[in-house]
Amino acid sequence: MPQDRFGRTIDYLRMSLIDHCNLRCVYCMPLRGLSFVPSNELLTAEELARVAQAAANLGFRKIRFTGGEPTLRSDLVEIVRRVRHVAENCDLGMTTNGVLLPGLAADLRAAGLRRVNIHLDSLDSDRLKRVMRFGSRDEIWAGIEAAELAGFAPIKINAVVVRDFNHEDVVELARLTIDRDWHVRFIELMPLGTDDCARLSLSQYVPNPETKARIERELGTLEALPPRDLSDESRNFKLPHGRGIVGFISPVSDPYCGHCNRMRLTADGKLHLCLLHDDEIDLRPALRNGHGEEGIERILRQAITVKPTGHQLDQGISTRNRNMFQLGG
Repeated sequence: MPQDRFGRTIDYLRMSLIDHCNLRCVYCMPLRGLSFVPSNELLTAEELARVAQAAANLGFRKIRFTGGEPTLRSDLVEIVRRVRHVAENCDLGMTTNGVLLPGLAADLRAAGLRRVNIHLDSLDSDRLKRVMRFGSRDEIWAGIEAAELAGFAPIKINAVVVRDFNHEDVVELARLTIDRDWHVRFIELMPLGTDDCARLSLSQYVPNPETKARIERELGTLEALPPRDLSDESRNFKLPHGRGIVGFISPVSDPYCGHCNRMRLTADGKLHLCLLHDDEIDLRPALRNGHGEEGIERILRQAITVKPTGHQLDQGISTRNRNMFQLGG
């Protein structure tokens, strides 16, 4: 297994496939002033598969497709199929807003995708439109149902909590886990970039202990579950008599940098070494200039070696050169 200089095992690759999105969540993607990677600069399905193969050769055990919104890639099913072929032992997952899943879920499952995390910030239609802007509760819910019908399990629901937008909706989202074996995870805001989204992430931040206390006041004490994997970013709990899991992802109030196992690949081929740092290594020239498998592996090893130890949010330092929609979380 590849280890960095701090003794952490790095075995989880998050691959951003595109920086476009069909939604405009208030904490992620502004309405104006956007620029996107030109299509000819996006990594191709073949290039993504080459990176996946190099990662699998090094011992990576998990690959997740992110965006932007990955379902906007017209060749998404081909990407999944190619990556599954070269990284057959890797756990393949995808994070999505779910809007396009009704037409894709079955094909993605057949191509080798095994897990989906679906973004849903509220069950209230009006408040969901306020926080996810172009989103529709009914469209996203149809995506969740399509994923479940296709056999993806467990269904994981991700909700970013934003004060004055959806912080009161966490109770009803957590309630979903009582009768369903879903995982509902609440994610703290993180300031990335320098635009309005980053400023909102600072001003409307809700610490997860507050979210947890709100849920417990309404639904009862949450029972802590022992971690299956120290590198899991979610601290997991169960409600009394609940079938599913309530999770809290707390990069600000309870950082998990000491157990981080992630490497990120941006849609334009940069290895982004830490979500909350600007450090990157450009992999695309090697992919397009004839480097073989060993050359790609060598660059991956280099990225692992220089991966930062943790974020510096407590010092007011964060990623400034990229926004959340360019990194996929």
